[in-house]
Amino acid sequence: MSEFVLLTDSAADMSQEMVEETGVIVLPLSFTIQGKTFHDYPDHRDMDPALFYDMLRAGEVATTAAVNVDQYVQAAEPLLKEGKDVLILAFSSGLSGTYQASVIAVEELREKYPERKLYTVDTLCASLGQGLLVWLAAQKQKQGMSIEEVRDWAEENKLHLSHQFTVDDLHFLKRGGRISATTAVVGSMLQIKPVLHVDDEGHLINIGKARGRHASLKALVDKMEKTVTEEGKQIVFISHGDCRKDAAAVAEMIRSRLGVREVRLNHIGPVIGAHAGPGTVALFYLGTQR
Repeated sequence: MSEFVLLTDSAADMSQEMVEETGVIVLPLSFTIQGKTFHDYPDHRDMDPALFYDMLRAGEVATTAAVNVDQYVQAAEPLLKEGKDVLILAFSSGLSGTYQASVIAVEELREKYPERKLYTVDTLCASLGQGLLVWLAAQKQKQGMSIEEVRDWAEENKLHLSHQFTVDDLHFLKRGGRISATTAVVGSMLQIKPVLHVDDEGHLINIGKARGRHASLKALVDKMEKTVTEEGKQIVFISHGDCRKDAAAVAEMIRSRLGVREVRLNHIGPVIGAHAGPGTVALFYLGTQR
């Protein structure tokens, strides 16, 4: 069986520790703020997330860019030359052009290296939802699954990767066209916090609302309680927009209510954070549905 490498992108919001643990290669998406462009690396070498969120709170606007075809080619080609196969697990096509860039790169590289195996999966996931799917795929790889078996496992399980999240500042959803200006103003006045998820097409969808921050965090766990599978056995990921205390509170609720043993937290990186804003808390787990 040929050795294969998992390749993903930084929209997965995996920590440097997770990257080193899994051996996954992460291609950085880029973001521009104050007229300068930075790359979103797992080790935050270009910009610390706390600084990024402070800039957003101060009123700065950030824009983001997908991984392009050349980045995929430059990352995958040396591996193929070494005789390794490559499985790409890409950011949701419903939120970015990153997956489509991977498709074009795969077509180009297959012509040059017909003897190698090269696949790409549209995870339809984002942030640590994508990160959790990649992490679990890496565990399957370590267990001895072939590249085709890991690819098929990812395809079969990606729509069971539940994404539940809430935001603290409606301004960022308004700017992205997710809610109207009126909804943002009224919601802010009444302390209405939306509860959202990523649907089966990989799009961001509003599924509810709660009055106040604590209620919105509790709503994430309430939803998990209804849909989680094998809650005592699985690992759960939580990402946050520079609000670790709130993320830790959700983790504690999960441990006490559902008996989950392992919960991992990490920042939402600048690429996702530019659209979700500071104060976002997102919960990811395997469930009966998204």
